Amino acid sequence: MDQHNSAPPAADPAAADGAWPLVAIERGGKGSLVEQIVAAVSAMVARRELRIGTKMPSVRQFAKCNGVSTFTVVEAYDRLVTLGLLSSRRGSGYFVARQDLPAALLPPPFHSSPTAIDALTPDLYSGVSDALPVGAGWLPPEWYGEDTILDAVRQAMRIPANRLRGYGHPLGFPTLRQHMAATLSDELYAVEPEQILLTHGATHAFDLILRSLTKPGDTVLVEDPGYSNLLSLIRHHGCIPVGIPRGPQGLDMAALAAQAALTQPKLMFVNTVLQNPLGTSLSAAQAHRLLGLAEQFDFWLVEDDIYRELAPRGEASLAAMDGLRRVIRVGSFSKTLSPVLRVGSISASAQLLPELLRVKMLAGLTTSEINERAVYHAVTARPYKRMLEKLINQLDAGRERTIDSLRAAGMAPLARPRGGMFVSAGWDVAPTAEWNGKLIADQALKSGILLSPNEFFMLRQADTVWFRFNVAYSDRLQLLTFLQSIRPS
Repeated sequence: MDQHNSAPPAADPAAADGAWPLVAIERGGKGSLVEQIVAAVSAMVARRELRIGTKMPSVRQFAKCNGVSTFTVVEAYDRLVTLGLLSSRRGSGYFVARQDLPAALLPPPFHSSPTAIDALTPDLYSGVSDALPVGAGWLPPEWYGEDTILDAVRQAMRIPANRLRGYGHPLGFPTLRQHMAATLSDELYAVEPEQILLTHGATHAFDLILRSLTKPGDTVLVEDPGYSNLLSLIRHHGCIPVGIPRGPQGLDMAALAAQAALTQPKLMFVNTVLQNPLGTSLSAAQAHRLLGLAEQFDFWLVEDDIYRELAPRGEASLAAMDGLRRVIRVGSFSKTLSPVLRVGSISASAQLLPELLRVKMLAGLTTSEINERAVYHAVTARPYKRMLEKLINQLDAGRERTIDSLRAAGMAPLARPRGGMFVSAGWDVAPTAEWNGKLIADQALKSGILLSPNEFFMLRQADTVWFRFNVAYSDRLQLLTFLQSIRPS
């Protein structure tokens, strides 16, 4: 696979002695070494510095020149082959295969200094920052009912000694699955415990679904705006996310039909109830229309249903309407108990679940039985329903206070939430290079405030500057003072 010793033509980026140019790699910086190599080579291809047919250096040569291991280079080359940028010819090496890869599939460039969103992302999930977590997705511990949760954890730790052998049940703690099946069958749809797979939270469930049902190059429909982490996860799997506009009235069904006909999607992720970030819910009519389009264009619907317990009863349920034929339902306990427990679930048809289970075991074996036992003890405890009612009341009051506070800063909600944790609001001003959500979030971080700008949630360019606000933290004077200080004139 070594390059020729003779000097390459001037258009070839390799030096005359056959060495490969150094790739900018930051050890300990953002992204793994593999990801940085993939991003660097992708950028060179996109800039036409590497043209179709160009032979890549051998694995050993690339590794030696850039000071990385051959294992790192092999994995990076394999990913570039998966993306379609390189092809591998037995006995000859790797060659540039194409230059017209859709932008959605190209890895993002790595920056030597983090952008506002890069810096914010860990703090929005970790909860260890001292900044006011206005943009975070978790609530104050006292809102969850600390005593109930701590008591449940203590009970879970009394696990029988014979359960300390092995890894636990592959599907997850049987008693919790039985409780979930009984509850779901009473309230939404008939389901057996064997149709429920427990996961390390909802994001783990999304990852398993993508691993099981998609391959690189597949189209995956998402709501726009929608869950920010999901967009990165879809791209990580080499799939192409295509946004379907969602607004106060729900999904743009005409756009969905057009995109489904054009792109032949493999699946679509959708928040039926209390959508993140808008807080709205689909009507029964829209849910029926969505199921009809999924049937017509033959794609799976993944119902992200993690906010249902915070919503008014009687909201539309795709899983209930469909009976888990074409719908895969994802649940989680992080919004009603605590995100630290990391317990989610997948409900799926009896035909599909074995493949999801196989992939779960391949990717990480079983989930934590201790966490699952803690969840079981919490949700079956006598105070749980009262705790849930109190939480909903706190969210309702916090939401009204948040909307009033944002109005004082000249901001208007994008939609009127039906419940839940979030209000998305902004100014009716178009973003510019000098004034946009990313820059404002960077300023806010310097002022001790974590914001989630619209860039987190959107594939298309936003018409206005807006943010997602967590109602548990958004009525503080610190936030109002900051928003008023940067309010457009």
